[in-house]
Amino acid sequence: MFYRQLIRKPLYRLHGSDAERVHETTVNLLARLSAARPLMSLTQRAVSVRTPSLARTVFGVRFPNPVGLAAGMDKNGRAIPAWAAMGFGFVEVGTVTRHPQPGNPRPRLFQLSDSEALINRMGFNNAGAQALAARLDRLGPLPVPLGISIGKSKVTPVEEAVEDYRASLRALYRHGDYFAVNISSPNTPGLRTLQDRTALGELLGELQATSTELASTRGGRRTPLLVKIAPDLTDSAIAELLEVCAEHQVSGLIATNTTLGRDGLAASDTALATEAGGLSGRPLAARAREVVAFVSAETGGALPIIGVGGIFGPDDATRLLDAGASLVQTYSGFIYQGPGLIRRINRALT
Repeated sequence: MFYRQLIRKPLYRLHGSDAERVHETTVNLLARLSAARPLMSLTQRAVSVRTPSLARTVFGVRFPNPVGLAAGMDKNGRAIPAWAAMGFGFVEVGTVTRHPQPGNPRPRLFQLSDSEALINRMGFNNAGAQALAARLDRLGPLPVPLGISIGKSKVTPVEEAVEDYRASLRALYRHGDYFAVNISSPNTPGLRTLQDRTALGELLGELQATSTELASTRGGRRTPLLVKIAPDLTDSAIAELLEVCAEHQVSGLIATNTTLGRDGLAASDTALATEAGGLSGRPLAARAREVVAFVSAETGGALPIIGVGGIFGPDDATRLLDAGASLVQTYSGFIYQGPGLIRRINRALT
């Protein structure tokens, strides 16, 4: 209630229905606060749920708690200390591309309030992999594990996508605790074709080879590579994708990205439902659980899964974990519920 009345409502009064400007204002403020490290440390001690029972090691990475911030909220990694101070157990930045790009024309982010959902067609707007690497160089050691989501630049033809991803991996390798290969956003033309067996096999083979090369120069193990999939794939397509992931020793899966479907929306949001883009939020919860459960069953629970989609409270997070997820992420739920969501989930999980 505090978040809704004192933060969320004033921001929307200031910017009207422009959800992207609200987002930008929020990240700008958190970026400024992130520079005050003593304040961030004090905030983290005050609001985070810190107990050994929440910590877990997944694909070789130690997470202080299983609740993470999904990619898309902080594409350029501007407010990482603030996210950690709010209690997130890990932060995923991006999706970042090799080349800086402005993304799709505005408006491109729409709030469907009665459905507690969002539609976005942002188009990987970001400052580029080199800019993110420079920012992370300045930031230094981070308080929580960092995931980095990498995607294809819009200017890069699909047939040249492999080198595009490799360039981002090389630029950022020293910073990521894991890398998420985003091949499932609906907002970059041709991107989802990379989920096909042949294209995905080539991409993952080259990325793992690059990872092996980079790890050898650093004297350590390969950084975990995860694949982020679309909720719109059929079970047979997911099963085929899992075979390719197994062939190339992928460390985990992120399930799921946004959907092109429009099921489960309130009647009052019908007009906005016609907007192009990916849907996230509460209507995605059931499908996200189905995909997580399917992947867990297909792999016998051997492949770690980060579950994401429709997490608005402890019950939603618990259902995803019970379905087979090792970790969970929130994006739309955080936008609607605020920082208290993370604390409620972690307290329930203790």
